[in-house]
Amino acid sequence: MGEALSPLAGWETFYVIIGSSAAALTGLQFVVIALVAQARVRSTSREIDAFGTPTIVHFCAALLVSAILSAPWHALRSVGLALGACGIAGLVYVAIVARRARLQTGYTPVMEDWIWHAALPSLAYVALFGAAVSLMRHPVSALFVIGTMALLLLFIGIHNAWDAVTYIAFERLQAPNQRDQS
Repeated sequence: MGEALSPLAGWETFYVIIGSSAAALTGLQFVVIALVAQARVRSTSREIDAFGTPTIVHFCAALLVSAILSAPWHALRSVGLALGACGIAGLVYVAIVARRARLQTGYTPVMEDWIWHAALPSLAYVALFGAAVSLMRHPVSALFVIGTMALLLLFIGIHNAWDAVTYIAFERLQAPNQRDQS
């Protein structure tokens, strides 16, 4: 590893942890989707596209950032370009998710949903882009911002997966009671 890349060396263990966690939690989200199918909760692909798929994308973004920062780069400029592209792609995706959440009709999002599915992911991807732009001039600060962003995406995914599981469990408990009243 070249001298210019020495700031990345201290982050190796951090990104192994983040990347491994993101990969494992991606698998967990597959379990959540299987629960949705078994629970027969009223949901369509529109709700899954708005609330389930983004969780996978955020976990995968954390995994991708971890992979980018663990690769044997020859120049920080290349790292910055890759991370900047991820930040822009993430922002575009969050805009698509927000639109999908507004257009789906199976669930009415509340403020907490907008925070965890739109605001916090937007913040993470803006921070990633900003840190990527400043990586050459301020590598130490930028790497802390990138690390914070990767951790935030993990927390967003964990929250959103938990939210989906508890919603499914609640809906499943409600369904028999509603049938009894019919």
